[in-house]
Amino acid sequence: MTTDTTRPAAAADSAGLDPRDIPVVILCGGMGTRLREASEKLPKPLVDIGGKPVLWHIMKTYEHYGFRKFVLCLGYKSDLIKNYFLAYRQQVADFTLKLSDDHTPQFHNTAGDEDWEVTFAETGLLTGTGARLRRVAQYLTAPRFMITYGDGVGAINVADVLADHVRSGRIGTVTGVRPSSRYGELVTEGNAVTQFAEKPPATGWVSGGYFVFEREFVDKYLDDDPSTMLERHPLQQLARDNQLTLHTHEGFWMGMDTFRDWTELNQLWDAGAAPWRVWAD
Repeated sequence: MTTDTTRPAAAADSAGLDPRDIPVVILCGGMGTRLREASEKLPKPLVDIGGKPVLWHIMKTYEHYGFRKFVLCLGYKSDLIKNYFLAYRQQVADFTLKLSDDHTPQFHNTAGDEDWEVTFAETGLLTGTGARLRRVAQYLTAPRFMITYGDGVGAINVADVLADHVRSGRIGTVTGVRPSSRYGELVTEGNAVTQFAEKPPATGWVSGGYFVFEREFVDKYLDDDPSTMLERHPLQQLARDNQLTLHTHEGFWMGMDTFRDWTELNQLWDAGAAPWRVWAD
């Protein structure tokens, strides 16, 4: 698999913030209704790629660039996400269990150890994305924070996203991506097809998540309305205020919205060709 085995240095930004201290919010409340074949019994962030939840892949990407503090905005089947992490070590490590005493596992290796601090926040079943962010305000303890969706992976250098944000001096930054079309593009002359492009990239930029915001964004642009969607009034107003920066990403990015997406991502992983895998085992 494509792997950069050298972990980038966790350099402090211009405000003196170490990435280790910057919260990374991940929106994990979705139901994944268009992914029913793979997620009927699971919350969408737990749907697997190569045997690991897509949420895990996202967290490993951030960890690779020095981030370690995560805030998960939970909703649909939140108990399953909590239980996955509560049993995280038991799932991968060797251990001995004596059933004659208090049943405490004795672990024999460090498998499953991650340098992560994870906060699990119940943000409501049908809450909008902006309202979910507002409801975790108490856990955003640094002057700025990162946020992304719990269902999209990309070969995105999140340290570069942060650096672009700091250079811009604006309140927010969004990562723009060019996802492939789901349909083949035909170039024609009359009734003759002169070119057939399978899954050509989109011509314009679309939001791929992987945002950075100054902490003031939460108080100035979000309110307590549970229907508030981050992508509507808050970001639209931020753009009108000339406070939203674009970080462009020309490389791989893919949202896991449908069963077809899930199949393609798993095929890439199984073939050892997952572009988003920047971490070493």
